[in-house]
Amino acid sequence: MFELTGKTAIITGGSRGIGKEIALKFADLGANIAFLHYGDGENAEQTQKELEAKGVKTKAYECNVADFDAATKLVDEIIEEFGEVHILVNNAGIVRDTLVLSMKESDFDAVIAVNLKGVFNMTKAVYKHFMKKRRGRIINMSSIVGLTGNAGQVNYSSAKAGIIGMTKSVAKELGSRNVTVNAIAPGFIRTEMTDGMPEKAREATLAAIPMKRAGEVADIANLAAFLASDEASYITGEVIRVDGGLAM
Repeated sequence: MFELTGKTAIITGGSRGIGKEIALKFADLGANIAFLHYGDGENAEQTQKELEAKGVKTKAYECNVADFDAATKLVDEIIEEFGEVHILVNNAGIVRDTLVLSMKESDFDAVIAVNLKGVFNMTKAVYKHFMKKRRGRIINMSSIVGLTGNAGQVNYSSAKAGIIGMTKSVAKELGSRNVTVNAIAPGFIRTEMTDGMPEKAREATLAAIPMKRAGEVADIANLAAFLASDEASYITGEVIRVDGGLAM
């Protein structure tokens, strides 16, 4: 079992879905949790209660990660509150799906701002702290559509592909400081969003997966826990698919 006792993790988009599952997994392994949400107060309150029940220090923060100044200020606040930060999980993301013909400029800009620039903003905010401490883990949530593309998701796919480039670049910059930077590329994972898909689309996707089933949020959280642990200390710059073979 991996060990995260005494470490503090910042998790963006941590009030529900994959982010919440990662927060709960990290807490089970002993980590203190600072998780971010934006306009999701009810879920954030519930998530904080579940985390506190595990006996770790935890606090929910509301922040738009697309706002550079807000992200920077918040990370400083978290470091002051928790003393140190050891792990950053960039999970926050939004979708504005439609074909290019129908996509508004605002749809493109909003997704890039949160899903890609938000990763830069949070990474920049912890960068000096990790360099000074000469240790750290950054885990970025990409997607298989960042590798394959997907019709109707040019904004989302572009952002997730950009995360891959960012992951590799920052990994090269921080490697000598004992900071690892890796990306997870989920495939078809069972969440509220995928549960709401039309049945025919869902069946077609499942048929294309060699394992013939959707993944679970726990599958992503388990990999994140490994990448955050000491056992993954010599893995950096990697993009690891969790997709049942869909993007092989």
